[in-house]
Amino acid sequence: MTQQGLNTDAEERDRQIRAQDLASRHIFETPVDPSTIGIEPLAGMTNRNYLVTVNGQRFVVRIPGAGTEDYIDRKADEEAGRLTSSLGVNAPLVWYDPATGAQITRFVEGAVPMNPEILRDPRAVSEAALAFRTLHTCGKKLRNDFNEKTVAQEYLDLLSARNARMPDGYAQVQEEAEVIRSALRATAPELVPCHNDPAPENLVYTGTRAHILDWEFAGNNDPFWDIADLSVEAGFTEAQDRQFLEAYLGRLPTDGEYGRVMCYKALAFLLWTLWGCLQEANRNPRPAYQFKSYWDYAMDRFTRCQAIMRAPEFPALLEAVRRSVPATA
Repeated sequence: MTQQGLNTDAEERDRQIRAQDLASRHIFETPVDPSTIGIEPLAGMTNRNYLVTVNGQRFVVRIPGAGTEDYIDRKADEEAGRLTSSLGVNAPLVWYDPATGAQITRFVEGAVPMNPEILRDPRAVSEAALAFRTLHTCGKKLRNDFNEKTVAQEYLDLLSARNARMPDGYAQVQEEAEVIRSALRATAPELVPCHNDPAPENLVYTGTRAHILDWEFAGNNDPFWDIADLSVEAGFTEAQDRQFLEAYLGRLPTDGEYGRVMCYKALAFLLWTLWGCLQEANRNPRPAYQFKSYWDYAMDRFTRCQAIMRAPEFPALLEAVRRSVPATA
């Protein structure tokens, strides 16, 4: 829609006007009249994304969400965006503002979000695996490392400063998670560039190729975190986990590699519990997925973390991790 058709909500209207203004000034060398730019809101959880049409070409403008400046390193975000754009796994980055995190990328034509329904297609799972393999084996390093325990502490500090609500028993589960972290550290591969937040809405699929978007949490990490976190957010079955690993590794996974995915799934659920609590504290108006609130999202993640850690088969998976050093693709 054009400027005349903007959403009547005042804050949303202001964001859309800002998106049009950014598109008018930063896509082409010669500025474009903002009133001629078509704009359509896209899905997003914390950020606001807009599909804009400028001179017949389509782009996506990202307006960072409220409160993200507290926990996003914008220099690292820009670096990761440019690297992954050059690798072809990201949408091509057109413009980035390191002061605010606003950015413009080319729209990936013919692509749809890799939601759980799309990921039921084995080919889509394999293409996602190949995109992550390209990222993880690029031979580069990013500005920052990503450590889920460090990020969790940063979230805890923010939540404490806000006197925010926390799930009962969270501290005890964090303490229990140290056993998992110890096994993972003892068998850790070299850290490689990782996305670290591969929720399905951060991936798009053209039918022949997967692209990974939004690199705000990017940093060097164990590559199995990306695999596990995508599994968490997409709701993969064990069969999908194993299919992804086979496509990623180019062979069947070992028990230790599959166990590594399950260990990181528990830790991912635990970390995103805190993220959900932080979104609730920041009064993010867009609940995640099907949940009525971010508190419901956080409690779902917390419950599912405990379900993995306390499953009868988990001790054997943890022992398989301790006995083996994983091989990356």
